[in-house]
Amino acid sequence: MQRMAMVIGIKPEHIDAYKRLHAETWPEILAMISACNIRNYSIYLKEPENLLFGYWEYHGTDFDADAAKMAADPKTQEWWDVCMPMQAPLETRKEGEWWSMMEEVFHHD
Repeated sequence: MQRMAMVIGIKPEHIDAYKRLHAETWPEILAMISACNIRNYSIYLKEPENLLFGYWEYHGTDFDADAAKMAADPKTQEWWDVCMPMQAPLETRKEGEWWSMMEEVFHHD
């Protein structure tokens, strides 16, 4: 199992809509997350900085392949088309990133 985390900004005028959208996440999206070996997936909001922090545990053997599978899914693409205009990627993100991946520096079970 691999723990993974990421961060992105959210436009303040979209916070309520983003919360509502995720309170009623489409069943196809939840099924695809599970099919891609992702478990214990959570997104947290930090205001007033308007940052979203995502955390999940990856239980597969090839994250890049599972991420590609998710990205190729038409329903996931539709979900992203709704979510992405609400988000504000960090200026410091790496090339090719939307959400900025984070390094784990501490963990305790």
